[in-house]
Amino acid sequence: MTQVMAHRGASKVEQENTTLAFRRALEMGADAVELDVRRCATGELIVHHDAKLSDGRAIIATKKTDLPVHIPTLSEALDACGSMWVNIEIKNDLSEPDFDPSEQITNEVVEFLRQRGSIEKWLISSFRRETVDTVRKLMPELKTAWLVMTVDNAELEIVAKQMAEQGHCAIHPWVKSLTEQLVITFHKHGLKVNTWTCDNASRMKEL
Repeated sequence: MTQVMAHRGASKVEQENTTLAFRRALEMGADAVELDVRRCATGELIVHHDAKLSDGRAIIATKKTDLPVHIPTLSEALDACGSMWVNIEIKNDLSEPDFDPSEQITNEVVEFLRQRGSIEKWLISSFRRETVDTVRKLMPELKTAWLVMTVDNAELEIVAKQMAEQGHCAIHPWVKSLTEQLVITFHKHGLKVNTWTCDNASRMKEL
């Protein structure tokens, strides 16, 4: 079944990763929303794609009260998503200033969702495999997916088998590297394939 996921909300018509963008996506009939979560200096979980603000300040070094007003907390963002299911990408990249090898941010996201409830509505993803593996250990009932640029054809079977055994539900490959063999292999192991970001109508039809 094909579903439409609004990448950072309805980001073509509203500022991305804002409550306005999430509400507009719901109004436009999207099935789901993808958003990005980070921590700021005062510990709040906030929604923003980049590790730095447009003025160069690192979010991890900026207090919540000093962030631009359009940047929502994770709680505010999920409220704005209403009935849609949400792909929550935990940003935890080795190359960025807020990299967290201890996975404390992962613990905090999981605990927040545990308290919030509606577990069936959330899918947790990350480019860092250790991050989604940590989610599986902390709260196995949360759906998890690994974000990838690509998977080498020679490793498809191994990766799909590992992910299935660990209980992940999906892989999220970049649309430009998505192949029929990848889809076949991961489907064979019971995993979904959710690609990002497809904005081309002919490619959508092909997929």
